[in-house]
Amino acid sequence: MPLARPPRPRSLAGQLFAMQIVLVTVVVAGCALFTFLSDRQQAEEGARRQATAAARAVADSPSVREAARGRNPTQALQPYATDVRRHTGVDFVTIMNPDGIRWTHPDEDQIGERFLGHRADALRGETFTETYTGTLGPSVRVVTPILDGDRIIGLVSAGITIEEISQKARGQLLALLGVAAGALALGGLGTYVINARLRRHTHGMNAAELSRMHDYHEAALHAVREGLLMLDGQRRIALINDGGRELLGVSGGLVGRNVAELGLPVPLTGALLAAEPRVDELHLTADRVVVVNTSPVSSGERRGTVVTLRDHTELQALTGELDSERGFTRALRSQAHEAANRLHTVVSLIELGRADEAVDFATAELELAQTLTDQVVAAVSEPVLAALLLGKAAQANEHGVELVVSPDSSIDDGMLPADLPARDLVTVLGNLIDNAVDAAQGSPAARVTVTARADGAGLTLRVSDTGPGVDPAHTESVFERGWSTKATAGRGLGLALVHQTVTKHEGTLEVRDSPDGGAEFEVRLASAAPAMDRRTAPRTDGGTK
Repeated sequence: MPLARPPRPRSLAGQLFAMQIVLVTVVVAGCALFTFLSDRQQAEEGARRQATAAARAVADSPSVREAARGRNPTQALQPYATDVRRHTGVDFVTIMNPDGIRWTHPDEDQIGERFLGHRADALRGETFTETYTGTLGPSVRVVTPILDGDRIIGLVSAGITIEEISQKARGQLLALLGVAAGALALGGLGTYVINARLRRHTHGMNAAELSRMHDYHEAALHAVREGLLMLDGQRRIALINDGGRELLGVSGGLVGRNVAELGLPVPLTGALLAAEPRVDELHLTADRVVVVNTSPVSSGERRGTVVTLRDHTELQALTGELDSERGFTRALRSQAHEAANRLHTVVSLIELGRADEAVDFATAELELAQTLTDQVVAAVSEPVLAALLLGKAAQANEHGVELVVSPDSSIDDGMLPADLPARDLVTVLGNLIDNAVDAAQGSPAARVTVTARADGAGLTLRVSDTGPGVDPAHTESVFERGWSTKATAGRGLGLALVHQTVTKHEGTLEVRDSPDGGAEFEVRLASAAPAMDRRTAPRTDGGTK
């Protein structure tokens, strides 16, 4: 026999609906009860006033005093009392002598009988009210004296039965219950409409499910390493996770602030504020390369934007290193091809019996290949920088561009700042050389000149070319991501990376006209404690070299 599934907890909207129905019912019932009791009290008070007015009017009537002095008061007063009762709306008007013997009564059989009730206050000349059970049942009555000068010659009692008062209150209660039912129906309808809308927004989930979803949401939001940023329709930050703060380099209270107030680079801010989707765009922050994807959230109108951010810094560095390795490979392949040609030439000269000419040819080629190596190593003994320059020289040669190391260059091994990683050095100088080689191609006497100096004043890197130069109007925008003189997509990142790296190390980057006719880029990094010689630096892992 299958086990019965436990009933699913009522949704949050259902719970609120039930609570609101109970609340409306209690409020309406309370108001109805209060109004009923208030109306009953008011009805009793009104009955007292009505009976008092009728009794005083009868007691003050001259005809009543005259009849009370006569021998047969009932004959004159009974018709009179009946008319008064009919016209004033009271249930009875009883006129009696001071001893309480009735002269009039709605039930003629009660005439001549003793009045049931209190008379002492009236015999002292006072008018009083009371609730008493007489021949007609419980009633609110008024007793007042009939005065002939200073002498009391009779008493008048007028009243309304409690049944009549209750009947009036019941009529008011029925009307009140109708109004209460209408209020309850209207309140229930409004509550249903509001809760139906709430049910749509909460997808029918109960409070526990909403709480659990919130916990999952918070855990997932802060667990992912990718950055997540959500903007509302006014481009204000509605949500940002820890990864987004780290990748954008922002902190503090961000929710509610406009993206334009974060101080991000202009291209990145433009991408975040764009109305159209952005897919896998590379942008730079202060010290990172991030991949930006944006997706507008809309349902007939713009509701906001979902932005995802991925760190591309390491990948970009590895891509640059891979491009350098590819360049080195192509250069080696080309040199191998040229070496094979030269070797064949030497062999052919020997076979022709021209050994002296073969020796001269081989010696000249060796001297030419060694000249650049000696020049670079003599000026720059820093291994990473020397290897970079030799590799870039081979690449430049592949593109028909001569790479020259300036005689002013001088960097001894271990003189680079300790806080300048080799990767950042490769990023700065490698991208400057690549940009210069690209600009110098096709120009007469295509040449790129590199100057690298490290001394007590800091590190200076200068790269000039024989290309067309940089328009003075573009000296600021040349370092922005995406700026390029080429129409090829995906370009314009190298100089932006150089600017980012230089800024990170608090250096300066300038561009001006080169003496060779093209552009000259100069990087200056402030002096810092020099790095230890990589060949003699002690190891910190307890091992030996």
